[in-house]
Amino acid sequence: MALSRTGRLVLAALLALPAAAAATPATAAPATHTAAHGFGAAHRFGHGARYDGGVWGGYVAQGNGFQSVSGSWTMPAVQCNTTNDLFAPWVGIDGYGSQTVEQTGVQADCSSGSAVYSAWYEMYPAPPQYFSDPVDAGDSFTASVVNSGGSSYALQITDNTKGWTETTTQQLNGQNVSAEAVIESPSQSYPSFSRLDFSGVTVNGQVFDGYSPQAINSGPYTETALSNGSFAIVPA
Repeated sequence: MALSRTGRLVLAALLALPAAAAATPATAAPATHTAAHGFGAAHRFGHGARYDGGVWGGYVAQGNGFQSVSGSWTMPAVQCNTTNDLFAPWVGIDGYGSQTVEQTGVQADCSSGSAVYSAWYEMYPAPPQYFSDPVDAGDSFTASVVNSGGSSYALQITDNTKGWTETTTQQLNGQNVSAEAVIESPSQSYPSFSRLDFSGVTVNGQVFDGYSPQAINSGPYTETALSNGSFAIVPA
């Protein structure tokens, strides 16, 4: 039986529904990961042995042949001052004197109005990738980045408090010219926190101190003296 014009229009609309559904992504980006900025290379300011005022704060070793970095920290509770506040502690290779960074860490994102904590890795300049594991203030983390040969990097982060570990292997033509244990605010807007402790930081399996890393201040925070791979980030 021939369809009326109205019937043909209704049928056409129904047939179009699967195509429209197929064009919709199966999963949207998690609502908790709303930061507009990726993590990445340092912006160097100041002069002399210390570089201040950039997006990184902590310690950075420069040279060549950096094959691994590892370290631990405890994620502090933060107070959001604005919805632009974003802050992350991490360990990584490259980014200080190079345009790639191989890094993994944890962030506190204030874009929702209160701090949302999550773990991530990034092979900059590609955007950060977030893990779905639970993260809370007060959790203890251990993380590492290892150049496992050529352009292959193994990145691992463990929440020692909650007992989960994430490991990923990624490819990037890194230069391996720096190694760091730092905090970063890509938005250049830090939330408030009282203290963050890094400990057990090693580079190429050796204590971080042996590489004479440079100290860097960022935003309202400074670092205490490095001692046996440990230091704290505190208000300046």
